[in-house]
Amino acid sequence: MAQRHALSDDQVAGELRKMTAFIRQEALEKAREIHLKADEEFAIEKSKLVRQETAAIDTLYEKKFKQASMSQQITRSTLANKTRLHVLSARQALLEELFESAREKVGAAATGGKKKGAYRDILKGLILEGLYALNESKAAICARKQDYDIAKKACEEAAKEFKEKVGWEVTVELDESEPLPEGSAGGVIIVGGGGKIDINNTFEERLRLLQIDGLPEVREALFGKNENRKFYD
Repeated sequence: MAQRHALSDDQVAGELRKMTAFIRQEALEKAREIHLKADEEFAIEKSKLVRQETAAIDTLYEKKFKQASMSQQITRSTLANKTRLHVLSARQALLEELFESAREKVGAAATGGKKKGAYRDILKGLILEGLYALNESKAAICARKQDYDIAKKACEEAAKEFKEKVGWEVTVELDESEPLPEGSAGGVIIVGGGGKIDINNTFEERLRLLQIDGLPEVREALFGKNENRKFYD
């Protein structure tokens, strides 16, 4: 059996130093591994947080961009509508001014002087138109008080021409009980059917009908074709 020898104090101290150095080395390596792993996990978590925040910022930006775009579209649409309404209002005012000017000029055709003969011919034509429409043997005419003399002559001439054209007589009388308003531009109202039928051939009525029928052509002449209009009669 081999004989064991006890270690000297120096040998024990040396062994302790070796063990201490080994433990320290192991601890350093372990600490290095922990540090590397912590850095790696930190980098991963940092990258994850950056992506999340970036996505959140992108989402917020996209939302704000959509809101801004929508607000811009609403503002643009509102301004466009206001501009369109302003243009339409200005056009309507111009049309009303135009037809009012036409009414004044039409009324001027019924003045005295050299225009009396022309106005009598106009009244005759308006009366004849009513007589043809009624096709009766008797009719009454309503006119302005200031036109009574001219209207009587126009009635006589219209009755005469009616007989020549149709072949039978018609009695045309001026009804002085119901004159046209003083502010009327002129013209006549032809009454038949025992007072139940009347044909409004005043200048105001003819201008009103012209305004209705000719308004599309007047608009096109003044403002050009409507680009939004798709169908035409």
